[in-house]
Amino acid sequence: MNKVLSSFLLLVCVLTKVGAQTSLPAQQAVLNKYQDSLVLSASKLFNAASNTERFDQNAKFIKTLVGALKTPHSFNYGFDSLKMISVIASPDHAFRIFSWYVPADDGTYRFFGTVQLSTKDGKLKLYPLIDGTAEISDPNVITTNKNWFGARYYEIVPLLVNGSNPFYALLGWKGNNKKTSKKVIDILSFVNEGIEFGKPVFQDSVGIPAKNRIVFEYNKLNSMTLRLDKAEGMIVFDHLAPFDPNMAGNFEYYASDSSFDGYRLTGNKLKLMENIELKNPPSALDDFYVDPKMKNPPVTKKF
Repeated sequence: MNKVLSSFLLLVCVLTKVGAQTSLPAQQAVLNKYQDSLVLSASKLFNAASNTERFDQNAKFIKTLVGALKTPHSFNYGFDSLKMISVIASPDHAFRIFSWYVPADDGTYRFFGTVQLSTKDGKLKLYPLIDGTAEISDPNVITTNKNWFGARYYEIVPLLVNGSNPFYALLGWKGNNKKTSKKVIDILSFVNEGIEFGKPVFQDSVGIPAKNRIVFEYNKLNSMTLRLDKAEGMIVFDHLAPFDPNMAGNFEYYASDSSFDGYRLTGNKLKLMENIELKNPPSALDDFYVDPKMKNPPVTKKF
């Protein structure tokens, strides 16, 4: 683990300026080589047979990724061949997020990532994401990139409120353990030259304090839909319920009951809308689960 933390310190060290500019064709060639190295490194990571090999390879992957992102104007390079991690840009092209996970032998996961900002001069500005899930006792707390409530994000939803800076809903898969999986709706805000995760905008009912983030937990053998429905103008998701009412609160026995709920931006809150009717019910998304013994890891889906 020390190697992993040391690798992330490299990300912290490159938050500032990048040196000399090179020609665009040269940058493309450099980034193509970096991408090839990253694809090979990611394959070794997900095919590693033990925790030690997995985290050692992950440290090498991080080092290579840092080198790639230090290339001037790297923000404009798509890394389209790098299918084993999630690389998604905000719809306004203000930033993008690299996020992935490393599966452990005990069925748990550790998450890694970084937020890369778009800069006018092409110089690098990063916010490394350091997974602090193990130390977060209350999943409703507001965190920073230094104690991130880790997830593998697959969709960014900009939320604009009059008179305030935009903030973004992040939809992600969080994994959990051998019995349950989790998904999360988190909020990313840019505050005082830094970033925050979580914001009191989720209003489930009148008179109840708004939540900072939403975490779903359900049986690992099941799947759960969580996505933006543009037609409905809301973030929609499966309503989860226990197989048996006597199992309430035991998420190992939770799955979709074939109904849908959603969050719609109303004023400055995301208000819960229950039992919504969708014209085209969304199909369930894969959970991006990787068994450490699998020989063929999953690829990033297009949403």
